Amino acid sequence: MESWSVDQVCNWLRQRNLGELVPKFREEEVSGAALLALNDRMVQQLVKKIGHQAVLMDLISKYQQQKSGLESLTYCCETASPKFLELISGKNQKSFFARYKTLQWTSSYALPDFPYDVKCILAEKKCPDHSMRIRIIEFLQADMTKYLGGSLYPNSQQYNIVVNALLQAYPFLDEDGNGFLLWKRALKDRFKYVRRPIEDDEQVLRNKCKFGHRRGQTRKSSFAEDKPDDIQVQVEEELVHLEGSGMDVHIKWLKQEYMKTQRNWKEVDNRMNVTIEIRRKMISDKAPLKDILRLFPFLRCPYQLFREFQLLTQMDVYKKTVEILEIYSENILSLYVVRNNPINIMLQENLKRHTEEDILKYMKMTAACLLLPDVFGDDSSLFVAVNEEVKAVTPVLEVKNPFNVNACEFALYVGREELAQLDDCTMALAALVAAFHVFDIPCPERIHRTLNFLESLVFEVRSPASLLTQVKRGLEAPKYSSI
Repeated sequence: MESWSVDQVCNWLRQRNLGELVPKFREEEVSGAALLALNDRMVQQLVKKIGHQAVLMDLISKYQQQKSGLESLTYCCETASPKFLELISGKNQKSFFARYKTLQWTSSYALPDFPYDVKCILAEKKCPDHSMRIRIIEFLQADMTKYLGGSLYPNSQQYNIVVNALLQAYPFLDEDGNGFLLWKRALKDRFKYVRRPIEDDEQVLRNKCKFGHRRGQTRKSSFAEDKPDDIQVQVEEELVHLEGSGMDVHIKWLKQEYMKTQRNWKEVDNRMNVTIEIRRKMISDKAPLKDILRLFPFLRCPYQLFREFQLLTQMDVYKKTVEILEIYSENILSLYVVRNNPINIMLQENLKRHTEEDILKYMKMTAACLLLPDVFGDDSSLFVAVNEEVKAVTPVLEVKNPFNVNACEFALYVGREELAQLDDCTMALAALVAAFHVFDIPCPERIHRTLNFLESLVFEVRSPASLLTQVKRGLEAPKYSSI
């Protein structure tokens, strides 16, 4: 911390829900060394609120104690006598050395030697694109696994250490103060991805048992009606924490503003930025959707849903979705596999009633959107419900009167409950893709080909092959029946 710049100190404040202090700390040019040298009087001059003063002094004190404890522990272990080691036998010895190992890991961690192309991007201080971010995360995950002796289960402190090391070495990756959360989330997701196929690993099985998983059981959806007691307790603890911090002020304002007809959208954006860390933590901890929406009702607004997606991925999902439907709608409708589909038949009948070019284009894009799962041989009931009741608990679209220009309705459902009303098929498709990412919902196997195709275009992961090739691959598997 002693070597931190002013920007790094400001980032540290944001991570601890003290973002309101950032302007004053910038004005007074408080670096890491200056932060540790603050006394009570200086803190009172810098910080107006007594609560913030207490939190700041406590954080500084804990850091100094941790540093002092690490130095003392290292010296103690280096000079310990056999008699001392006898005193910490059995479980105490195991706990002692586990703690020492964590502290030693904290003090010794250094970033890995990145590949040449990654080094070039970082040296030029360019914000990496999606593929480059993935490469950085892959190398960090492999390096952490090495430090952890092959373990695939880092604790929260170790994630924090690695992400902090990355942002201290390359401050431009902070991305407007949200970098810590985004990089940590990406790193955790990478470990989940690596663990997923390792079904018989001893540690993986041990951790599955620890967290309630049993062989032969499938994981309950986080949107099921009956939530595990431990999740509910965790949510209640989170709410207590919110009430005792500055976050409750922002959350109360957001809830009150949501009830107004004329909203201050600029201030909504600012307060959604300030509360993003606690919101992402609740979602990561699998808090019930109703609790998340109760605290952050603006996630029901398509604009805020798209904005949250962009904060997480740096991609404009709505703009990309417009491009996808404009480019591929004609090709989709010309495919033999959808020629006799009821949606296509309904489209052809309605096209005869209109001559306006804009209306014809709108109808074709709507049909292309609705036909996507049929094109890829997926289960359409997990994607869209046309003029019928929504049955899936994962994100799904409800569409009524799709080709009636004056009466068509689009809505996004999650957990069989309506999340948002949408203007058209483009907004609906973008909201569907965004919901999976924003609420951290696993993609159902029976719809993954469709979403994989959309995401490959949204994220620009690769230049997609021709649509016909994609369709051919998708139809190799048999089509599932509706549930």
